[in-house]
Amino acid sequence: MNNEEKVLRKNIGKKIKLARAKAEYTQEQLAEKLSLSPRYISQLERGIAFGSATTIINVCKVLNINSDFLFHDLINNTSPILDSITDNKFLENYLKLNDYNKNIISMLTNNLIKMQQNSENKKNA
Repeated sequence: MNNEEKVLRKNIGKKIKLARAKAEYTQEQLAEKLSLSPRYISQLERGIAFGSATTIINVCKVLNINSDFLFHDLINNTSPILDSITDNKFLENYLKLNDYNKNIISMLTNNLIKMQQNSENKKNA
């Protein structure tokens, strides 16, 4: 397995772990729902193992996620921002918020970006 594949597996594993946390399942509970071993779930989340297409489809169904969640940024070659977010557990906590609070975070983020852009524009003027 080359280095690029290792990075891809780790990113997918992190997303599976985030979705599992949002669903409030332990590795054991997810393993039971998928008829897999908890050890295998751990290996998926750490990027050591990578499931078959059927396994990935079943993971998506059980965790109620879209395959885009797992693969979108990998296929479109966007920056690996997930690493910096998951280090701070920000995304994991965000996924636990209800829709109302997610909207508040979105508004705050948009306002902060506007403030930052205004500040940068003033510096450059």
